[in-house]
Amino acid sequence: MILVTLGLIGLLFGLVYLFLVWNFDYWKKKGIKGPKPTAVYGSLPSLITQKRHFSYDLKEIYDQYHKDEDFVGVYSIRTPELLILSPEFIHKVFVSGFKNFHDNEAATWMDEKSEALISNNPFILRGEKWKELRAEITPGITINRIKAVYPVTQEVCGKLTKYIKNRCSKTDINGIDAKEISLRFTSEVVTDAVLGVKAESLSDNPTPIFEMTNKLFELSTVFTTYSIIAGFWPTIKKFYKAKFFTKESEDFFADILEKSVAMRRSEKSDRMDFMNYVLQMQERKQCKNSQLLSHMMTFILDGFETSAQVITATLYQLAKNPVEQEKLRNEIFSNLNKNGELEFEYLEGPSYVDQCLYESIRIIPPVLSFKKLCTEPCELTNRNGVKLQLNRDDIVLISAYALYNDPQYFPNPEKFIPARFSEENGGVKKYRDMSVFFPFGDGPRICLGMKFALIQTKAAIAEIVRNFNIKLNPRTNKDNKLKANAFLGELDGGVWLDFEERK
Repeated sequence: MILVTLGLIGLLFGLVYLFLVWNFDYWKKKGIKGPKPTAVYGSLPSLITQKRHFSYDLKEIYDQYHKDEDFVGVYSIRTPELLILSPEFIHKVFVSGFKNFHDNEAATWMDEKSEALISNNPFILRGEKWKELRAEITPGITINRIKAVYPVTQEVCGKLTKYIKNRCSKTDINGIDAKEISLRFTSEVVTDAVLGVKAESLSDNPTPIFEMTNKLFELSTVFTTYSIIAGFWPTIKKFYKAKFFTKESEDFFADILEKSVAMRRSEKSDRMDFMNYVLQMQERKQCKNSQLLSHMMTFILDGFETSAQVITATLYQLAKNPVEQEKLRNEIFSNLNKNGELEFEYLEGPSYVDQCLYESIRIIPPVLSFKKLCTEPCELTNRNGVKLQLNRDDIVLISAYALYNDPQYFPNPEKFIPARFSEENGGVKKYRDMSVFFPFGDGPRICLGMKFALIQTKAAIAEIVRNFNIKLNPRTNKDNKLKANAFLGELDGGVWLDFEERK
């Protein structure tokens, strides 16, 4: 009996092992090189162990193969993915071969039933739907509309300074959490600029809006578990979608969006903001109310979390580099108008704020990697002459983190050198044209909210630098190490700063 039991247990383990490794010859049969995968972990063990961020796994693969290969095959647990290594092929995926890769892999994780509030987000939609919706929404984020709500950003900047001063008078030796104050700033700007609602995030009595926006990108245990199961068994995504956002968050924002829309309609305001545009669009297109709320949520998501992370990363680098901080401060003071304010045109144009911001993004990018779907079969030829036929729904993966830390394109990549992005050196356009720097994506699906995000982000950085000397609190790590389990790129242990008020 014992032998039979042991035999059955052995058989069970054998079947499980075969299940885990049965498709690990997928890339080998196609003649595509890549690291040898292991059962359970695939090519990216950090996805499971979370001892470090999986971007480090990708960078090691990139470093091993990028000099000889344009792309290699990897396995995200059990799912085959094509890791793109060369800028030429990155450009093909984003731009020149866009028709073959126009959908984002994120679309496979959610649908209208699972995520009603963001199902109509242009980032999620597939096929022609994303193109139609993008064409509808784009006029709502013109530079003129962004400029029209710039006074809101200026007002919130003033609140930000008062809030930090108040915190400085109360804070202890542990410093101030830079991510928290950045989130308070972006949630206040976005809710006011988009909804016309005061979140009071920069006060001692914030409304529930701040708390709920703060929870938006906290991955639930359910979704984390679901994503791991989907890594082992990708087919599950075809018949079941777990919710990315909690029901609590979804219900809260659905309610506040509906109330904001009703209030705006009753006021009959002609305020030239994003909500005004979406309401006009609804009248023209006869959109359903659910679509209207989804459109509004698009504006909120595009301006909230990633912007806060960029502000945090930039303050961190400036605190580590006081010489660069003082250089930025001098430029800011030299561009104040007679009222002591920064004009919109300064933040819109190229400046040293841009250089510091882009260099901070390069070192700790909020979006660490991009995944695209093959939407139309195509053939890729590797550097060694091997041809690969990609089929519909094959996944291609691009590691932004690996590219941004490649000394071939960014000498001394571990160092904070804002001058890389100076106009004299070609600016950010130089690296984007090389397809080695794409913080907002690239091509037809480049981030819709990019301009708005940049303006509010630069405004916050400039406001803080002009009013405070920023120093690293001893609690903060200095090694640029990524947080292991973060959804977006952020510093391990957080960014804790000391602010010294300038007289």
